[in-house]
Amino acid sequence: MPRLPMLIRLAEVLDVDDLAELTGEARLSRVTYSKRAPGDLDSIRNAMASPVDRAGAPASPTHFAHRVATAWRVWHSSETERDAVAPMLPELISDGRAMMRALDGTERRDVARDLARTYHLAQLYASHTPAAELVYMTGDRAMLAAEYADDPIAVAGAAWYMNHVWRDAGEAAEARVDVATDAASMLRPADSTEERALYSLMHLAVALSHAKLGKDGEAWFHYDRATRAAASLDGYVHPWLMIGRGMVEHYAVTIHLDLQKPGLAVKAANAIRPSGVPSRTRQSRYLVEVARAHHRQGDAVAAVHLMSKARSVSVDTFSFSLFARSMVAEMLPGAPASVEGEVRDLARTLHLIT
Repeated sequence: MPRLPMLIRLAEVLDVDDLAELTGEARLSRVTYSKRAPGDLDSIRNAMASPVDRAGAPASPTHFAHRVATAWRVWHSSETERDAVAPMLPELISDGRAMMRALDGTERRDVARDLARTYHLAQLYASHTPAAELVYMTGDRAMLAAEYADDPIAVAGAAWYMNHVWRDAGEAAEARVDVATDAASMLRPADSTEERALYSLMHLAVALSHAKLGKDGEAWFHYDRATRAAASLDGYVHPWLMIGRGMVEHYAVTIHLDLQKPGLAVKAANAIRPSGVPSRTRQSRYLVEVARAHHRQGDAVAAVHLMSKARSVSVDTFSFSLFARSMVAEMLPGAPASVEGEVRDLARTLHLIT
């Protein structure tokens, strides 16, 4: 019998609402265990699809860049990042699109760079929700904007987020490696700290893609290149991509998990500080990954403790995590007595029970 996450995926593909139609057991609703939808998806979708009013475009690309940077700071610093950026995103998308129509030359390329960053934020907002088409749209729009900006750094950022789209969907294995490799070849890591950070990020993207396919040697080869580049950053962390030494270390746990080695993931996590990345959402994501490693090792108590920590860092990241939902859903029927209350509390946060 497939485990719960696979049953949920099958139910979504077959449009089955009652998992009993697949299992023959007691009624179990797909909605209870599948992706949640935040409240402002329609506003963002409308901003992406509505006609552009170039006459209403803001006058200052510099001010637009400041607004985008502010939105990213809010995203990384909030415990409820989706709620925090939801009021900002529709207007940022609409204004950026209007400015692209109204301006030309260098100003238009500058706006394109910042519009790509806006689309990345919209992609993060829509990720782990039922709006798969919006995730694809934002990823594609971001890459188009980055290419128009003719900026290797912008293209590398778009390549990172396109890799997320394809990797999470289990698609375009060769293409996602090629996109990241091509973006890395455009960068000049010797010229600037930022380009060196993005060079590390591209090799991290390739490592994650290979790990997802079970290619152990290729994954660690590119992870080592990412590590070496990150080690030369002297403490620098990219202001919105958050790539730095800490982020590369965090993803070692994910690579071990994708290579089906949870014991090595737990061992690696013992030497990694969650606070190594100055972002609540990334710290919370990492703690869920470590919880996943302990869960796969059969240590429910450690998994529950780490998920509780992840929730305290960012309740938003935790509550939209499909891994957290599947772990807690599996624990609910027979949680260890010592953490039974905590499991039910986490389940309420995840809207699995009332």
